[in-house]
Amino acid sequence: MKQLVLATSNKGKLAELKPLLAEFGYALVTQGELGVSDAVEDGRSFIENAIIKARHASAATGLPALADDSGVVVPALGGEPGIYSARYAGSHGDSAANIAKLLEAMRTLPDSQRTAHFTCVLVLLRHADDPEPLVAEGRWFGQVLHSPRGEKGFGYDPVFLDPRHGLTAAELDAATKNQASHRGQAIARLRALLARA
Repeated sequence: MKQLVLATSNKGKLAELKPLLAEFGYALVTQGELGVSDAVEDGRSFIENAIIKARHASAATGLPALADDSGVVVPALGGEPGIYSARYAGSHGDSAANIAKLLEAMRTLPDSQRTAHFTCVLVLLRHADDPEPLVAEGRWFGQVLHSPRGEKGFGYDPVFLDPRHGLTAAELDAATKNQASHRGQAIARLRALLARA
């Protein structure tokens, strides 16, 4: 199997992506496991940040790299938290604080204005200077609840309701979540690109 560095230290993302890319001969390892620090995410869009992260990981390791930039977008908040989802409350990856800040920002909004969607952009670079990265995007539409529900998943999953299943992302089993989610959609599109490559 070919090693593919995942441009994150997030074990939740690794767990979701690892089985979905195994059939293409890729063994995923996080950049954290290889001693690579996080890139400076100074892009202004999900795609810019995904490319920045993939180039950083590939340049540091000499391996092909896969980066995921994702977040939750709430139209009633002007698109927040958006690209700042992981560090919305200040500290990177503090899910409890991020959720608390989001719920406070939405406290007075009626259910009709609590629509949201998760966006995921995946970028796969064959090498650090790859001029034609594979890019795949997915969106998962739903609603932000008033309080968390469920124990599975990570990030904003406990407050994101999937209306088709009537469950939060943190209540869905892994197989259902992988089919419905923004990341699942993006990985399906990436797999289609890999199959044609």
